[in-house]
Amino acid sequence: MAKIDKKKFRVNERIRARMVRLVDADGKQLGVVPLNEALARAQEQGLDLVEVAPQADPPVCRIMDYGQFLYQQAKKAKEARKKQVTIEVKEIKVRPKTEAHDLETKIRHIKRFLTAKNKVKIRVFFRGREITKPELGHEVLNKILAAVEDLALVEMKPRMEGRQMIMILAPKK
Repeated sequence: MAKIDKKKFRVNERIRARMVRLVDADGKQLGVVPLNEALARAQEQGLDLVEVAPQADPPVCRIMDYGQFLYQQAKKAKEARKKQVTIEVKEIKVRPKTEAHDLETKIRHIKRFLTAKNKVKIRVFFRGREITKPELGHEVLNKILAAVEDLALVEMKPRMEGRQMIMILAPKK
């Protein structure tokens, strides 16, 4: 189960306000009462007094089972994480003189990454004197872009970083 920060909620004697807006276990509002009266009511029912809205004036406290409340909060957090989409950035490395067949293989990988909704960072490495002809790197990147233009959007146009040329592609929605 997801871990919830227990320090986020004040419970029973940890509540600092003198007066609190009290809500009972059924969700019925009992109005603004002194803290000691609210604690007595919670103890009577064998439940905890939990400060659910500390920023309110006066703070809102609810009579409930604190353990069950934490469990419900952890369940909500876990569900929220399930719905969250993580986008990875996959990286493909090529050289200006990469042969056609090898480039086709790399393009197949790029297409697979894009259909899986991942971003792709394409890195063209220049060795030795290849750096004097950056247009070769642009040619390679243009070939790749032409092959995947139906699946990808250019997030970052090709640019030089040291001895490498980098371009980032994002999947089309």
